[in-house]
Amino acid sequence: MSELQNKADELGGKVKEAAGDAVGNDDLANQGKGEQAASKVKQGAEDLKGKATETLGKLTDK
Repeated sequence: MSELQNKADELGGKVKEAAGDAVGNDDLANQGKGEQAASKVKQGAEDLKGKATETLGKLTDK
């Protein structure tokens, strides 16, 4: 998943959270918070994968 897709998912979660808060729908607000958290976890995993690939590349170049 791309960083752009993760950001879009995070934004969608923020919209759901705000909409849920605006209408008093706790389930929708919580769903939005969950989507934001999932997006951040995915982005962290992508970052870790990139760093691991970079490190492995440096080790094999020596």
